[in-house]
Amino acid sequence: MIFSLVGKAASSRGIPGLRFVVENIPGECTVMERIEAGINEKVMNEIISALTQPLTEKEKSPKMEVEKLPRIVFKGNLEEINRFYYKRGWTDGLPIMPPTEEAVQEMLTGTDLPSDHVVTELIPRLGKATIEKIAINAVMAGALPTYMPLLIAGVEALEDPDSYFGRYGVSTGSWAPFWIVNGPIRKELDVYGGGGVLSPGHIANATIGRAMGLIIKNIGGIRQQIEDMGVHGNPGKYSMVIGENEEESPWEPLHVERGFKTEDSTVTLSFPKSYIDVLSYKASAEGALDTIINTIPPSSGGMMVAMVNPTYAEYLADAGWTKQKIAQFVKENARCPADKHWYHTINILPDELKPFIENKESVWPLILGDDQISIIVSGKNSSYIALALGPFLPYERFVTKKVELPANWEKLVRKYKDIKPTYVRY
Repeated sequence: MIFSLVGKAASSRGIPGLRFVVENIPGECTVMERIEAGINEKVMNEIISALTQPLTEKEKSPKMEVEKLPRIVFKGNLEEINRFYYKRGWTDGLPIMPPTEEAVQEMLTGTDLPSDHVVTELIPRLGKATIEKIAINAVMAGALPTYMPLLIAGVEALEDPDSYFGRYGVSTGSWAPFWIVNGPIRKELDVYGGGGVLSPGHIANATIGRAMGLIIKNIGGIRQQIEDMGVHGNPGKYSMVIGENEEESPWEPLHVERGFKTEDSTVTLSFPKSYIDVLSYKASAEGALDTIINTIPPSSGGMMVAMVNPTYAEYLADAGWTKQKIAQFVKENARCPADKHWYHTINILPDELKPFIENKESVWPLILGDDQISIIVSGKNSSYIALALGPFLPYERFVTKKVELPANWEKLVRKYKDIKPTYVRY
């Protein structure tokens, strides 16, 4: 199995002739006995052979395998199409909507960009994220054409080097893309930010995140246990989308903090590994702050999105706490004993921690870099605060992209505005 995985990974990066040697040391192992036993005479001889043997003809002129498919890949009923797509590995395990010519053309009404326009090439397979391919995956996810501008901005966020998407998508750590939507587009698309926001129930939140997951898989080529090597995985990869509750927030919204205008619509991307929803220690500003700094595990420090409900946002604001002051407080006070810190366990010390190593009794900060804490208002009025945590390196940043709307935007919004659930009341 390992030969297949390594071979596919090398081929996807344009080096199908890459030589590799397999050893049996567990990943990130620090047990010297296991390391020494794994690097044995057999392994060393294979390494020497791989480095010194002349290249074969196949290695001199390697060829990548590229499957060419017809434009119409299958015809059948809904059940047959879903079985075909699933067997080809094109779904996320849930049923999809068939991307027919008609459905894709309707999805393309959500943008003024031509269908063959390439937004970017998504790693690791360098798949061309054309507007049409984005639309195809959006149809499969059950998205509406009005979501296309957000999806295009989302792909642009993945392309941004500051997102580190290429690392998080294929890591043994299970990082899920977390999309925060701000600006007028939240209400136009009904991107939800109220009670139970991260639970199922709203088509925009569900299908925007799902469409981005299918784009990552089908265009970028990040597939379960082939390129995506997550040890346990992350349910957030199905869909993790939230609209900031700007109307009930006492603070400026996230996109304005990040330099955009109030009237702009944006999407902000980060890659948390963990999600925690905790009861506040006390119904007060001090209780909220204590809850946040004492909830971050030593292994999950780094970037953080704190989701504060409107009641607790008012507690904090009334006590004089701005978003910036909260972030600074968390950065200064979220700490753990040095011997429990993640960096200590792997013997890596970034420059930000070097001032602390002289005192062996010291506690180390869990959040090291700048632009690593975002505070947003969401959820309903209760005593819970939610945290989306990770990654844990000091140079990671949030990435925010402006959403560009097509010329027919108002007409398109009117066309789809009535697609909302109506629940029976008891």
